[in-house]
Amino acid sequence: MRLTILGGGGFRVPLVYGALLGDRGEGRVTEVVLHDLDGRRLSAVTRVLAEQAARVPDAPAVTATTDLDEALRGADFVFSAIRVGGLEGRANDERVALAEGVLGQETVGAGGIAYGLRTVPVAVDIARRVARLAPDAWVINFTNPAGLVTEAMSRHLGDRVIGICDSPVGLGRRIARVLGANPNEAWIDYVGLNHLGWVRGLKIAGRDELPRLLADPDLLGSFEEGKLFGVDWLQSLGAIPNEYLHYYYFNREAVRAYQQAEKTRGAFLADQQAHFYDEVGDPGVKALDAWDRTRAEREATYMSENRETAGAGERDADDLSGGYEKVALALMRAIARDERTTLILNVRNRRTLSVLDDDAVIEVPCLVDANGAHPVAVAPLPGHATGLVCSVKAVEREVLAAAESGARTTAVKAFALHPLVDSVGVARRLVEGYTAVHPGLAYLK
Repeated sequence: MRLTILGGGGFRVPLVYGALLGDRGEGRVTEVVLHDLDGRRLSAVTRVLAEQAARVPDAPAVTATTDLDEALRGADFVFSAIRVGGLEGRANDERVALAEGVLGQETVGAGGIAYGLRTVPVAVDIARRVARLAPDAWVINFTNPAGLVTEAMSRHLGDRVIGICDSPVGLGRRIARVLGANPNEAWIDYVGLNHLGWVRGLKIAGRDELPRLLADPDLLGSFEEGKLFGVDWLQSLGAIPNEYLHYYYFNREAVRAYQQAEKTRGAFLADQQAHFYDEVGDPGVKALDAWDRTRAEREATYMSENRETAGAGERDADDLSGGYEKVALALMRAIARDERTTLILNVRNRRTLSVLDDDAVIEVPCLVDANGAHPVAVAPLPGHATGLVCSVKAVEREVLAAAESGARTTAVKAFALHPLVDSVGVARRLVEGYTAVHPGLAYLK
């Protein structure tokens, strides 16, 4: 089975390959094709993968190419993890937004809109090429903003594109762990959009254990989200929000922390990864060791400004191991081998949430089999969550409309309607600022 990874020179590709190395069953991936526009990054990541595979018998063969069509032909699965504009683009997204006093995070608020505006046209082109060159392939999208990009691609690929994210997986795992349960045996009632969802229940042996957690202040305050949001707020919500909702519930504090930080997250990662790729360019350096060191630092500093604002302290060691690669592998296994499983995924709504139309991409538990991912019926969202979900989905639709039409006024509308951008004037200045620094937004007229 052939897996094509778009963004194959990306830093997290070895996580995916590492998961493949541990898969020894029938119908496993035997060939991995890395595609990236940057040959230097491709070479560096290929070195890391070669060292990973050195002592693994029958490791999946790895090839690399800068030719997109060549990479897509013959693919059974396409894993999309591209970053349009690179980390420099992410740093610019943050800088332009923070100068206007609004959030520049890569998936939330102004930064997420800017990232979406320059990513959607590229993602749509990829979707059209997949439909033409590999019509039987399944596309697994991890490209951010994951829900928005998955919805853009679904307009051309239908249900053959499925979005994944490691945030819900990590959240469910932490809740199960603090309750003393096996995460693999827990049913997680999670619903929302990508980076905008809530755990409303966690069933173990048919019994919902979340009320027990919410009623115990010591237990509730003992893990990441309890420290991040505070016990009182979680008890008020009656649910456990995805960590990215910290940007909504504590927006002023988050913006202030990012403005005061020595570097934005994008700037930090740009410098860190530049050092990594330079280091691995030296043939005398052990590429896998350099990658491990860099990854450990990256994971330890994840959302550090938010945790500092909340006084949450350092991340727990158990939360530093990632997770999206495990979701990707489980998804591929379920489809390729009909190994039925349940995963939290980004898929078309169909009739799952009545407040959204059938084509809206949402993030919910899905039953997965050889025919793809099927969203599980969920209870209606509470009022406070409904408002946010509908508001942000409306913004996503304006982003898709702007990307399709190239209308600058529609892009302004997308920014102005977002709940974390409080002014049409700010929205106009954001569009001016982003088009000035991003060549990929030249299409907005």
